[in-house]
Amino acid sequence: MHRNLEAKLDALKERGVTVVDLRQTYLDEAIEVDRICRGAVLFPGTRLIGARTFVGPGAKVGSEGPAVLENTCLGENAEVASGYLRDAVMLRDARVGANAHIRGGTLLEEEASVAHAVGLKQTILMSFVTMGSLINFCDALISGGSSRKNHTEVGSGFIHFNFTPRGQYGDKATPSLIGDVIHGAFLRQPRIFLGGLAGLVGPQQVGFGSFTLAGQVLRRQVPPNRIIGNAPRDVDKPLGALNESPKRVLRLNLEYIGNLFALRAWYQNVRLARIPTRPEYEHLRIVTRAACELLSNCIDERVERLRAYLEERHLPALRLSFDTPLCPLKVEPSNPYVDHVKWVSSLSDPELELGVSWLKAIVSEICKSEQAKALGD
Repeated sequence: MHRNLEAKLDALKERGVTVVDLRQTYLDEAIEVDRICRGAVLFPGTRLIGARTFVGPGAKVGSEGPAVLENTCLGENAEVASGYLRDAVMLRDARVGANAHIRGGTLLEEEASVAHAVGLKQTILMSFVTMGSLINFCDALISGGSSRKNHTEVGSGFIHFNFTPRGQYGDKATPSLIGDVIHGAFLRQPRIFLGGLAGLVGPQQVGFGSFTLAGQVLRRQVPPNRIIGNAPRDVDKPLGALNESPKRVLRLNLEYIGNLFALRAWYQNVRLARIPTRPEYEHLRIVTRAACELLSNCIDERVERLRAYLEERHLPALRLSFDTPLCPLKVEPSNPYVDHVKWVSSLSDPELELGVSWLKAIVSEICKSEQAKALGD
């Protein structure tokens, strides 16, 4: 095993990968050296594990301390300062700070970033979304903004509460939409700011352009373009009050799942379809395909959580089956490839309207499920 490791490390150097210290770099037996691209930098303390792990051109691993990537894909120039990432995908120029703990179902799009000591699971940060430090988010999708200067931000010390004690064992049918996919994918919406040292109790929604004050716990929907500050609540109710009407929980879950379906369609029919098949763009195809697979896993996770919630309340079983409508946008590979963010930003108003209508139709189809009809929504 030791000789095999040495051979792999030597092969990486021959491929143009910078291995800062051979003695402090580990690749397990499943790692394929051709999935570590020329120009990548592996700092001391790097451990790469799993056959699906991929490190794109110019990506940096362990720039500030030990880092473990397990079945994780890093796009071009992505950076992991230190920490542990498993079953995650980071697109071009995305960054996670020191002591990150990034678990399955997490996707960071172009130039999304988190500072130090951030934990994420089943969480999607769309392009440019930025998080401060000491943050914990599970089961959320965040979008908004149009650039590094104009981006959605989550302040330090924020928590998304994704578990409730409702029912016999509690439940995790608690995903939250901060922004959305329908409009957020086109990078033209106002940014959102969630003030730090605060929390959001899922399932919940926050509209584009809103600003929530620091130091509060949000328990209600935040409309677009509002400044929201909630006072602490005095609560003294029978325990049975936890068993709230499922209509709101179902509606928010279906809207969240619908947005995941829309984002997966966007990746399959737009992002992936635009990448040329030429060898120099294979790293883009690998990371984008990995994101598609991740989104499918996210959908399965949310459907299972909602199914368990409905089953415990003896409500109709969840059935989601429909044909994705054809993408109305003219999408074809270009040579040379035009970066996705640049391409999206160049869409005309009529193209934007077509794209929004397409994604909205996907979300609407999910929200018109038999469960919603059965509960009168």
